[in-house]
Amino acid sequence: MTARNIKTLFDLTGKRALVTGGSRGLGLQIAQSLGEAGATIMLSSRKQADLDEAVAELSAAGIKAYAVAADCGTTEGALSLAGEAIKQLGDVDILVNNAGATWGAPAEDHPIEAWDKVMNLNIRGIFVLTQAIGRGSMIPRKSGSVINVASIAGLGGNPPFMKTIAYNTSKAAVINFTKTLAAEWGRYGIRVNALAPGFFPSKMTKGLMQAAGGGEEIAKHAPLLRIGDDEDLKGAALLFASDAGKHITGQTLAVDGGVSAVTGG
Repeated sequence: MTARNIKTLFDLTGKRALVTGGSRGLGLQIAQSLGEAGATIMLSSRKQADLDEAVAELSAAGIKAYAVAADCGTTEGALSLAGEAIKQLGDVDILVNNAGATWGAPAEDHPIEAWDKVMNLNIRGIFVLTQAIGRGSMIPRKSGSVINVASIAGLGGNPPFMKTIAYNTSKAAVINFTKTLAAEWGRYGIRVNALAPGFFPSKMTKGLMQAAGGGEEIAKHAPLLRIGDDEDLKGAALLFASDAGKHITGQTLAVDGGVSAVTGG
């Protein structure tokens, strides 16, 4: 086998990617990365208007992009999305499970219905969608890359100002789901890895960042003295999605400015 150059290894030309929670924030950043490397992108989130804006942004950058509105917190929504993605794309080479929710409440007061909402989207929905994409596209072709967006919150506990027990528990489940599925699906040539972001500005983290005193205060606790920005996940996502990472599976990569190195996560 002739060794390929690095540009070829990272090239995603001809690949098709489904990105959930892709209309903004980390999902859109990952979609931009995969699209810039040549992949055709299908975005999904619950709100069609947000998706339309994201598709327009990607298209303006020369990225071929589509969108399907779906609620992956329900079985019906996740299965419908899988079917539509395979129908419209032909096959799915890369699945990015990014859609997620959080809920802030002390453990002793955490509503059961809120616990279920977080768990249904953050881990149950990932299982349902990944199973359907695996059965319908990746396993028959013995090829594929699944990228689960976890969090450093899944690596350990929280500082006192964060009261997100359901979110942390769900993200820890995502990390073990990643390892377990990688072990099972490796025989099909399917790689399964996870990204574990630290603090990135987003709609979901806005309240937590305010409770912590803002981005500058949070940055003081990171070895790199900064929080994530709108390009910090791009390289890691592309590594997992492309042949540059073809011998990597079952791994969780923290992208957190070194916070987990200090906390022991």
